[in-house]
Amino acid sequence: MSTQTTDEDSEATGQSDSEAPASSPGERRRAEKRERQTEKARQAAETESDEETVLLKVFRYDPEVEGKREPRFDDFHVPFYKGMTVLDALIYARDTYDSSLTFRHSCRQAICGSDALFINGRQRLGCKTQLSDLDEPVRIEPLPHQDVVKDLVVDMEHFYDQMESVEPYFDPDELPSDDMAEQRQSRENREKIKMSTRCIWCGACMSSCNIAAGDNQYLGPAAINKAYRFAMDEREGDERKEKRMEIMEQEHGVWRCQTQFSCTEVCPKDIPLTEHIQELKREAVKSNLKFW
Repeated sequence: MSTQTTDEDSEATGQSDSEAPASSPGERRRAEKRERQTEKARQAAETESDEETVLLKVFRYDPEVEGKREPRFDDFHVPFYKGMTVLDALIYARDTYDSSLTFRHSCRQAICGSDALFINGRQRLGCKTQLSDLDEPVRIEPLPHQDVVKDLVVDMEHFYDQMESVEPYFDPDELPSDDMAEQRQSRENREKIKMSTRCIWCGACMSSCNIAAGDNQYLGPAAINKAYRFAMDEREGDERKEKRMEIMEQEHGVWRCQTQFSCTEVCPKDIPLTEHIQELKREAVKSNLKFW
């Protein structure tokens, strides 16, 4: 009976089931995606009613989407568990509530430096920052003094250019005649430069520096620290060290530092950046001393 009715209806409309207009594959995928997001949000809401949550206020900005070009903050209530980091919370918010939420992350072990953010008014690594150590609401913004690409992602090109400008590679005057011979370094010298080698190129120090904010040509603490790492290596060639120090002594080099210690305070790897900058200043003075 039901089959007959269907056939009659099809004949009445003059259109069979096979002739009914079908949506495009893209439209079907988008519809399925919306359904999944709605279901995830519903499940999360049910779960949150019985669990402790933390409120995130996340900076949002998308210059390519009309209606999202005006910066704003979105609220996300994320279920909290012991040991949860800011990066964990952001991933949950993205996967559960809004798949368009954009931020950088990679290793989740405080090594890659990709998830440096401005969290509760301080530069921090999202994967290293425990939510339990922060006051609510947890305010998450992109690094200051950088151009925002989208949401929490900033343009790092200028930072990388500054790092490359100090020629961050090892260059001895001469190499051992035997290809298998080591370029030995004393334990004392290794201890001297050890902390400087821990830089993960996260950009937190550069973002915290008021001098870098006002002087776009200033090398910045990360680049100067990288120069320190090679200039203070006893294996560095004299000629290369001299050229490296010339870069440090330029107008926008070490002498622009005003010893505010902001870079040292925010460094996630505890590198004494300000101390390294001051030591390069002393080296610059000594290299220009003449006795006659």
